Amino acid sequence: MVAAIKSRRPRADHEMHLMKSLQNRLDLILERIDNPQFLNNDGLGNDIGFWIFDYSANHELIVRDYVKYLTEKLEKRGFKFRHVNLFQTLIDMLNSRGLLERTFAREKQVGVNAIKSTLAGPLNQKKVAEFIAADIQPETLDFVLLTGLGNAWPLVRGHELLSALQDVMGKTPLVLFYPGEYSGQDLHPFGRIDSKNYYRAFKLVPESFNK
Repeated sequence: MVAAIKSRRPRADHEMHLMKSLQNRLDLILERIDNPQFLNNDGLGNDIGFWIFDYSANHELIVRDYVKYLTEKLEKRGFKFRHVNLFQTLIDMLNSRGLLERTFAREKQVGVNAIKSTLAGPLNQKKVAEFIAADIQPETLDFVLLTGLGNAWPLVRGHELLSALQDVMGKTPLVLFYPGEYSGQDLHPFGRIDSKNYYRAFKLVPESFNK
């Protein structure tokens, strides 16, 4: 019994450290966004102002609550922005084409894995990007927040969608809340899938900003 309790302590301490680290990084997001360098893409050279805030998928609910708080703060400060939930976007796309109920029925027949192939055409990344742009009109906004990738995966892949969005976002900054790990070059969904999903963006709040 004593040994079991002791073995839990390192795990509990590690989780508390991760939680504190995440909270410290979340607390810096508003400061980073409310900055002329972010809003004007200053100091990025010729790179597109796409930013990633990565976090452990285990902390999804914490990040969701924070994004709700963040949007309320940003609205009070008068920013023109849109919060896009990618999972809701997929639902809206299918609904707009009369495919939503058919997709539900098809999923019951063939399962979740097979439905990905069925939806590869209607929900390809270029179409998703174009649907988002038509809905939010990015040229009229200060920036865009993207969430919901965890629910939308694997129908939406982070690196593929960001690449498609490059063609439609213009100079409007974009922040993707990413449930996984971003090395600065590679995106690893959920921190467990060993993939080589190369995409060059900027970390909104790197770990080195932690205080």
